[in-house]
This record gives sequence, structure tokens and C-alpha cells, in this order.
Amino acid sequence: MRAVAVLLVLLALAGCGGTLRVDPPTPRGGAVAACDRLATLLPQTLDGAARGTSTPDSPYVAVWGEGSIALRCGVPRPARMAPTDRLQEIGDVGWYADPAKPALFTAVVDTPADTVYVEVTVGGEHAPGEVLADLSKPIAQISAPPA
Repeated sequence: MRAVAVLLVLLALAGCGGTLRVDPPTPRGGAVAACDRLATLLPQTLDGAARGTSTPDSPYVAVWGEGSIALRCGVPRPARMAPTDRLQEIGDVGWYADPAKPALFTAVVDTPADTVYVEVTVGGEHAPGEVLADLSKPIAQISAPPA
């Protein structure tokens, strides 16, 4: 339900100036360190959209293009995701596409400490495949311990 609210906020505010309100997740266990690391690896531009700001300020949220793309690291496992669901592999990262929410994708990353879920909402003006491919590189890096 929370993902639906985030999506509605993103769609309502896409194209508006200013800071976007995004409900930050509360990572637990090994996801905290993985999400902290991911925050340092994310690109400044994504599919031609510049990195924006969100409120409340959180290291577990990133937005691009005034909220047309939003990332939340450390979210719970998607409720609709069954253990038998196949993930789409993009750049060594498995992505779950929620069939009820076509703009919502969740990366599933196994780290040495925990399984980490990274939720990405992609607005209609962006190609989801390109956005997910660009985000897969930094997300894949959290699966291994830092060098």
C-alpha cells in the first residue's frame, strides 16, 4: 500500500519544481550497511534526468528529474512477490516487476549479511529498461563486500 502512495505522489508532483516528498524506508539488519553503501554509488544523472532532492532527507531515498524517477533502498519484500516468481535479470541484478503497478520495480540483492530490496518507480517519460540497466551497476556493487 505504501508503494502505491509513493507512486501517486511521484505522478502528482512529476514536473513540479521544488523538493519532492517521499516516505523513506527503515532498513533493518544487513540492509542498513548495504543501503548506506548504495547511497554513495548512485549516479548524478539518470536517463537524462538530474538528481533532485526529497523530503524528509534520507540516505535511503534518491530522486531524479523532479521525482519522475525515485529509488528507496531497504524496503520490505514486495507483498505480491511469491517465492516462485522469476526475476528479470538486468546487469547481474534480479528485478521484480509488480504486475499490479507497471511503474514499480524492485531489485532483489543478496548480500553476505541479508537480502536487500531496492524499490524504483519510473515515470512514463522514461524507459524503464534503460533506468533499471543504469541502476543495476551500483546496485550490483552492494552484493559484495567493499574492496
